[in-house]
Formats: sequence, structure tokens, C-alpha cells
Amino acid sequence: MASLLMLPGCGSLLTEGTADLAGVAGAGAASAVTDSAAGAAAIGLGVRSLASEGLKYATRRVHRNEQDAIAQAAGPLEPGTLQAWSIRHTLPVEPNAAGQVVVSRAFGVGAFRCKEIVFSVDAVTRQGPQRAFYTATICQDGVAWRWASAEPATERWGGLQ
Repeated sequence: MASLLMLPGCGSLLTEGTADLAGVAGAGAASAVTDSAAGAAAIGLGVRSLASEGLKYATRRVHRNEQDAIAQAAGPLEPGTLQAWSIRHTLPVEPNAAGQVVVSRAFGVGAFRCKEIVFSVDAVTRQGPQRAFYTATICQDGVAWRWASAEPATERWGGLQ
């Protein structure tokens, strides 16, 4: 299943395929427990919904980890300094990611320090290397830097998650 993510369009296959497979398996298991077709269908739909929500949770976690990796790479930088970032995902929901990040502006004082960043996400496709650019705001939260803006490119992950 993880290798399917490397192919274009396979993220949607994982999303729908996981939910559908769980629904069919749930309905099949339910038919062993009940003779009611409606009951089996309800159990199957419930299992499908749980699987779909579980996958959405895992996807949000992967995205948060990616955002945290970018914020941690950018946090110590002074404006104009370029730094590489990368992440190896522990959940095989999406491929590992890497790119570069630069701080375009720092603002705030004391415990309220923030930075605007521009970052790239580099990928190797059949057409060759490709780089996409995005912007975001990060803020310091104690010793850690954290993502402070809404998802900068909803098309990248198919919607705000």
C-alpha cells in the first residue's frame, strides 16, 4: 500500500480504498453476527466511517509533523538565511518530504516572536525534479517554533485538514 503513494493519484485510492475495504469487511463480519441485512449494512457503514476518520487523523498528523519540521528548521534562522529541511514520515500515508526554507521577515518582541517564511517542497517526478514554493508564518512557543498560519496551500493536500 505504501508503494502506491509514490504513483500520481494514489492518495485518493488510499483514502477511498481504505474506507471501502473496511466497509466491505465490516459488512461481511456483521453478516456472521446478524441475519438482518439492514443491521449488517449499518455495521459496514459504521466500520467504513471509522476507517475513513482514522485515515484523516493519520493524514493530519503527517501534515502537522511536516509543518513542525519546517518550523524547526526555520526558527533559528536570521532573515535571508537559507536552510534545508526534511522529514521521514513514520506513517506511510504520504511520501517523505524535503526542501529548503528561508526567513523573509521577523517580527514581534519578547515572548511574542514570529517569522514569515518561504519554503520549497522538492519532488522527483517522471518529468524530472520539481519544486513548489509556499509561504507561512511561524511563532516561537517557549523553546520550540510552531506553525502559526492556516495551511498555505490547500491544493497541495486537498483541503484544510
